[in-house]
Amino acid sequence: MTTPTTPDGVTAPFSPAAPITFVGGKGGVGKTTLAAAHALALADAGRRVLVVSTDPAHSLGDALERPLSDEPTPIAPGLWAAEPDADAAVRRRIAHVAEDARRAVPREVMPAVHRHLEQAGASPGMAESALADLLVDRMEEVGDRWDHLVVDSAPTGHLLRLLHLPTLLTPWVRGLTRQRERARRAEALADVVGSGGDEADDPLLERLHARRHRLERAAARLREDAVVTLVTLPRRMVLAETGRAVDQLSEAGFRLAPVIVNQIPPDGAAGPDGARALTLTQERFAHLGVVRVPLQDGEPTGPERLRRLVPFLDAVPAR
Repeated sequence: MTTPTTPDGVTAPFSPAAPITFVGGKGGVGKTTLAAAHALALADAGRRVLVVSTDPAHSLGDALERPLSDEPTPIAPGLWAAEPDADAAVRRRIAHVAEDARRAVPREVMPAVHRHLEQAGASPGMAESALADLLVDRMEEVGDRWDHLVVDSAPTGHLLRLLHLPTLLTPWVRGLTRQRERARRAEALADVVGSGGDEADDPLLERLHARRHRLERAAARLREDAVVTLVTLPRRMVLAETGRAVDQLSEAGFRLAPVIVNQIPPDGAAGPDGARALTLTQERFAHLGVVRVPLQDGEPTGPERLRRLVPFLDAVPAR
């Protein structure tokens, strides 16, 4: 793919220079299709690409016409895809926490720990947090296993929470680490043994430190190596949600690519409201740049049909 820019130097929506690309937007705007098309174009250009879906709707496999799972599945030369199972991710996280607890707390306390973990596993936000963990794993592979990571995100609200999670969780993990360190020092004093506070003897403390460093790296990389491409439609309601997302992401310091206006009807077919909405969309996002993708004759699924979208994504953004 080429790397078109706006007159202000903003990279075009899917820049090969960006190691990590998040594709977001309101549900039903076609972000999964465009994420898959971008990933395929990068792979066709000779890069090693992983496209991952964090959308519980699991439509990435449908777009690529391949069954997907947690582990990367080869799709085409240079392209792999994965669709993590949120429930399985939660179960794995609970198992890891339980193992840490088994090593760190008295045996008689473990039944209460298991009850607490069962309740936590069903709590809102646990699935998102577990998926964020998996995503951080994949981000850390970029530059080694993969040249590019493309993330097909769930609708806008989920994308915002996902991008914020590393920053939000880091202070919490730091607090847990300090509590554990104080507990270890108290244990050492109680035992009148100088080595009791050695974190090398505390698997839980080691894991907390590792998790904190991992989250700090992820938060930095999201702002340094990632771009967010928002997909919208020529509809006033979708325009409003996209505008809010642009404002929130910009305020949080994330790098935004030009907005993609998808499924634009042929000239004369949009009707007065659709045409007006398209004009408003282009005006609203002129500072980022706007890329127009016309409505396709059929559903663009499978590698060959997805490749037909690439020329539109490579076009120089309109102003």
